[in-house]
Amino acid sequence: MDHMDERIKKEIMEHTDDSIDQLKDDIWNQLDQELFQEKSRREKQMKKKSKAIPIIIAAAAGVMILFSTQTDTGMAFIKQIKDIFVPEKEMIQSIEGTEEPTDVVLQEGKDAEYIIYMDEERYKLIKGENADIITTKEPLEERYPEVSMKIEQFKELTPEEIIATKETELASEYSKVTTTEVVTDPVEGYKLHAIDGGTQWDSPVTNVYVVDNKNGGSFVITEKYFLEAAEGHGARFYAMLQEFEIVE
Repeated sequence: MDHMDERIKKEIMEHTDDSIDQLKDDIWNQLDQELFQEKSRREKQMKKKSKAIPIIIAAAAGVMILFSTQTDTGMAFIKQIKDIFVPEKEMIQSIEGTEEPTDVVLQEGKDAEYIIYMDEERYKLIKGENADIITTKEPLEERYPEVSMKIEQFKELTPEEIIATKETELASEYSKVTTTEVVTDPVEGYKLHAIDGGTQWDSPVTNVYVVDNKNGGSFVITEKYFLEAAEGHGARFYAMLQEFEIVE
């Protein structure tokens, strides 16, 4: 940290206002080239951009004023922004043991406090007052159990408080609940897993992920599908969650 502080001070002292302005222009030009020149097939649908994204990019530009974009650190920083916020991209998913390239589209969560990439050919995002739900684009037949992924935020409850409640809820609803575990994939947080009905093809399955929102609260992500769909919908939900990002 001391080394970083000294580097910042050195950069500030060595650049005049004019050179900083020029460097700022260079940074914005590069950000524009990296982030915004790629045209989206859904450009009209993407007009409503997240309010958080310009703020993040502006902050990035402010930091990059102090560090040349030609350094490894600078270029890595730009790539990170690009990778997170491109309107759409191709994602490789492992479906039933096969690597499957899938086009996914950026989705903005409730109040722009998170983003996630979703396969719009198979799923739709329903935004609610208290939670967002990703479910199949076409309704399933009545014989199939629910398939969905609900994302909700509890701003005043810590992950530990959420877990205690969820463990009790799942135990009352499912015949088998595994021990809560700490995970780093597909998200960093806690995972609760439950299944009902044994090993029947239509046995309901639930995965609950609890993620610290870094502001005293928690995101709770609840996946629901059935046993036969574990390598289909279950795998696709897993891949989507790997792209889940909290926007501070």
